[in-house]
Amino acid sequence: MTVQTMRDFGIAENQVYIGGRWVDSAGRERREIENPKDGSIVAAVPAATIEDADRAVAAARKAQPDWNAATSLERGALLHKLANLIEENSETLAHLLTAEGGKILPESRIDVGFSALLLRYAAESARHLQGEIFPGEHRDEQIWIQRVPYGVVAGITAWNFPAALFARKVGPALVTGNTIVVKPHELTPLTTLVLAELCRRAGIPDGVVNVVVGDGRTVGAHLVSHKGTDLISMTGSVRAGGEIYALGAERLKPVRLELGGKAPFIVMEDADLDKAVEAAVVSKFFAGGSVCTCNDRMYLHRSIHDAFLEKFLAKVKTLTVGDPETNVNIGPRISAGEVEKLKAMVARALEQNATKLADTTPADGPAGRGNWFYPTVFSVKSNDLDIMRQETFGPVIAAMPVDDFDQALAYANDSEYGLSAYVFTRDHRKIMRSVNELEFGEIYVNRASGESPHGHHVGYRKSGLGGEDGKHGIEGFMRKKTLYNSYA
Repeated sequence: MTVQTMRDFGIAENQVYIGGRWVDSAGRERREIENPKDGSIVAAVPAATIEDADRAVAAARKAQPDWNAATSLERGALLHKLANLIEENSETLAHLLTAEGGKILPESRIDVGFSALLLRYAAESARHLQGEIFPGEHRDEQIWIQRVPYGVVAGITAWNFPAALFARKVGPALVTGNTIVVKPHELTPLTTLVLAELCRRAGIPDGVVNVVVGDGRTVGAHLVSHKGTDLISMTGSVRAGGEIYALGAERLKPVRLELGGKAPFIVMEDADLDKAVEAAVVSKFFAGGSVCTCNDRMYLHRSIHDAFLEKFLAKVKTLTVGDPETNVNIGPRISAGEVEKLKAMVARALEQNATKLADTTPADGPAGRGNWFYPTVFSVKSNDLDIMRQETFGPVIAAMPVDDFDQALAYANDSEYGLSAYVFTRDHRKIMRSVNELEFGEIYVNRASGESPHGHHVGYRKSGLGGEDGKHGIEGFMRKKTLYNSYA
């Protein structure tokens, strides 16, 4: 299939989406978007400016009162239309997503499909937005607590799931009466720009959704500190999240952050080994490990440690790496910088006496151009190694034996991160201890990774603030207003 680009959707390469229209960026610079598999140029986008961000915020502020005046059902109906358009264009979006991000095509289809599910969940929530009424302290008085929109949301997304993260911000923001300015990651802006065009075609009113591309440290930072934005919803790295948190604090601005992870994968002696191994492979190597919830460090009971690793390594060695448009398991890394980061992590693990159990890199190295890195597995004896503490965000993992469940829990919780964790056991007591003692916002018991639109995706510690998805994620886009209503 020939990859359609922005031009096929009527979007010029120098344009951003502001106020319901495609308008020229105020800046003259362009950023070329490279295909990670070979360095070829997929398209060029403007290096948007602070002036563009100002125009987008102004358009969102102008549109917000009328958008809020619409009923939640009217807003939800438009989100359903947007989801329909995404589904109708799903194959085109998936190929474009693969071209700009390097994700294998089946995973790009999942990304696009999940974006439609997220939008539909938000649309269906229109009937469930509720306030509360309490008896007052005085006669003939009621206390009303309403949930109202913040106003203008700045949505900042990461490069690994461009479609789903767009929907994760836009759906809840819009159904609750907010307007939004989306700033996609500078490495993967194309899918987001096409989604903006689908917003226009869905009939979403002018200014309700705006998209400006550009660098995070300039355009993104300006949106965060802008006096015209009322809520920040960001998905990205811990570093970027910390900077955004600090910028938002200058105006005491509410910030929702979905950041990194270092998920422990605990396998106890009574686990179904085949099921655990399959889940470990899927949860580690989906999207090449570039997932904040992925299996990133394995704690294996000594009695099954060797048997588990034998099965795990056998499966890892069958994984294929190559052109993401072909029948492979793992595509290229998003950038050369990500490859260098992984190489440094592997070198550091060896310096710290980790034992390399598998490295599927071809003997003569990767063929051709592209940002290639291959599955690599280590065994370690200490939980203090960098590879057990720093987020990998790639196809590198380490395993460590543990003596019992107490030790596994202690090692799992000994982390700056607290997003996801995995536990494999048939012992119901251990499962309940996991619920009570694992200090993570999302726990997978006897299953592989994968969130649901009606769950709640939330991290502890450096993994983030606020959470997304489900009714609790929707609530994060509303604030409360109390009315003391005396009708005496």
